[in-house]
Amino acid sequence: MLAAARQAVLVATVPLPYQPLRQALDERTNVEARMCFYLSGLFTAAEEIQHHLDAGVPVVVESYFARCLTTHRALGARLGVTLPSWLPTPATYHLVCDDDERQRRLAERNKPVSRWDSLIETVTDRATDAYASFPMHRVDTTGRSPDEVLRVIMDTETQGAHPHADSEPVGAHPHVLPAVPRHAPGTCRP
Repeated sequence: MLAAARQAVLVATVPLPYQPLRQALDERTNVEARMCFYLSGLFTAAEEIQHHLDAGVPVVVESYFARCLTTHRALGARLGVTLPSWLPTPATYHLVCDDDERQRRLAERNKPVSRWDSLIETVTDRATDAYASFPMHRVDTTGRSPDEVLRVIMDTETQGAHPHADSEPVGAHPHVLPAVPRHAPGTCRP
């Protein structure tokens, strides 16, 4: 919805070629290996993002470096990561809601719950604390429809940003829920 509203391209931060390995890796228990995999996907996506931006095309992503780093740190990863200065730096929105509504939304999701999904639910306070180190717009979605949330995001000032280029520091994380796999155009979704 945000990509359509901003007339932007939606870039998957776990690129399509990564998807089969993503499923296999998510069955494993090594949090550092998982973190490195997701970082690799993000760096690959960052090249695509920069290509679009260089062509003057705005970009929306569902997840970015802040989500990867905070989630894996909350899950116990101890790798030190310094992000390079060349990364595209989006305006970021951290969508939150009260716990009762969050639990209801999780229960209504139509996707299998992985081991990692279950683990992150045991450390939500650590993940929330880790997000505080990344600049982002916090948007309370409690009791709001997706259309209402979109309006809040669209009305949020991005402090001097060009209308087609968001310029806040790295830290995208639209929600704490796992990323939705993307499919190649023309393929059917199960």
